[in-house]
Amino acid sequence: MTTSTDPQAYLAAVVSRLTGPDAPFELVEEDVRGARMPVMRDRKHAVHELLTASLAYGDRDYLVTEDRRMSFREHAEAVASLAEALADEYGVGVGDRVGIVAANTIEWVIAFWATQSLGAIAVGLNAWWVPREVEYGIALTTPKVLITDAKRAALLADADIDVPALSMETDVPRLITEHAGATVHTADVAEDDPSVILFTSGTSGKPKGALHSQRNLLAVVDYHRYSDALLDAFAGREYDPNRPSDLRYLLTSPLFHIASLHNLVVPRLATGSAVILYQDKFDVDRVLSLIEREKVTNWGAVPTMAARLIEHGNVRKYDTASLTAFSLASAPSSIAFKQRLQEEVPFAKDSLVDSYGLTECSTGIAVATPIDVQQFPGTLGRPIFGVALEIRDPLGEQVPDGEEGEVCVRSPYVMLGYWDNPEATAAAIRPGGWLHTGDFGRVEDGRLRLTGRRSDLILRGGENIYPTEIEQCLDEHPDVVECAVVGEAHEDLGQEVAAIVVVRAGATVAEEELRAFAAERLSYFKVPTRWRLTTEPLPRNATGKVSRGQIAL
Repeated sequence: MTTSTDPQAYLAAVVSRLTGPDAPFELVEEDVRGARMPVMRDRKHAVHELLTASLAYGDRDYLVTEDRRMSFREHAEAVASLAEALADEYGVGVGDRVGIVAANTIEWVIAFWATQSLGAIAVGLNAWWVPREVEYGIALTTPKVLITDAKRAALLADADIDVPALSMETDVPRLITEHAGATVHTADVAEDDPSVILFTSGTSGKPKGALHSQRNLLAVVDYHRYSDALLDAFAGREYDPNRPSDLRYLLTSPLFHIASLHNLVVPRLATGSAVILYQDKFDVDRVLSLIEREKVTNWGAVPTMAARLIEHGNVRKYDTASLTAFSLASAPSSIAFKQRLQEEVPFAKDSLVDSYGLTECSTGIAVATPIDVQQFPGTLGRPIFGVALEIRDPLGEQVPDGEEGEVCVRSPYVMLGYWDNPEATAAAIRPGGWLHTGDFGRVEDGRLRLTGRRSDLILRGGENIYPTEIEQCLDEHPDVVECAVVGEAHEDLGQEVAAIVVVRAGATVAEEELRAFAAERLSYFKVPTRWRLTTEPLPRNATGKVSRGQIAL
């Protein structure tokens, strides 16, 4: 095959070769829960099929921590034993829920795969929740059994929870030993049967349980396999679905989040890649040491972690040459922040990727490649493989490119709905299978640019103001570490614009300087009229998003 010197033409040729008739990732149009959409012709139909297939990877690393190492074979054996125990001793079967509330650990992963092999639904409860919130999550999902670590078990000791609880430190290892030699279960489940419940961020109101199907998780796996095949093509290698990947992925976000579970732990079982699981509070030196020791090749971090890298100031003392793919996910970041990151962190210079996704979508919606980040700053790239994206007006009509509206998507990745919440499901997923994200943006030459979140909208004297625009402006000031813009009640205007600004330690910048800085760059009605300057970090939830409800002037 002749290689074109035009990158776009070559990409188009590669995509055609991978997705055309009889190709490994051939797309066909099928009915998915009442909506026609492209899906892969050759695909698995139950998540536990991945577990069975992973036995072929034998003694290769699957899960690695600072002090433990587990192969694919060892993992499958442990999963089979725990699944048998859950079925025989706790009656867990198809459709039952199994709650998991713990910090990142190998046992978390084993518990997840055990539920999948039984056709049960894994409920990833937020390990940062207080007992009252865990009580809410358990009451909503009614699990048959709860698997927890010692720290959470102690916190929940006096909670009103009437569910059998297994500890990861003692009960899970004991059950695995007692049921050693069990074979992997293969429950009879359909493609659109439920698989996982993960909770939305809950930045306002009670968190909702996003219910993901077997199809959702497997579609995410196929997306990652397709992405790996693209990389092979650009590296001059022929894609071989049976060849295990030598890529090594660092996992630093919580396992109860799609970035870690759906987009790392699950697909890497399918590709034979190692998952390097970081534990405990984020520490730059420990993370960089792990990257150096394990020759990590890929890392997806939240912006707060990336900010710590910038503040560290001595990243170069570690050997991070193996790290060739570095992405930002889970929370928005400004153009100025990404520029600082590329200037001060060596491995971010040419490899930085940005993305936009939702818990409701199982994976990313759009991804900005390193070229997008450099040449089209502020955009979040094009929709990923299999995603249809439209920008719609308040009446649900698609608007032309360049015009602002609500981001709406349809794909095999979109959730079944919110657990036990038909009203919220109907509001989010509209006719034709379109998910209304609640985010606002516009499409520019095929690339998505977000302008704000409907729930964050500030209404000042009839003007719609999106905090994101103001926050990104203030982020450009050299003394600003991060900031949040919120609406405050105002007697005449309805709301006024308020800014909470985290400034660098030792900075002398004052409110007047920041107001003048914003006034040079924004319309007068967008310039904050109320300010609070602090050196304390903004409150964030488990996924790294700013918890606006906890911010006060």
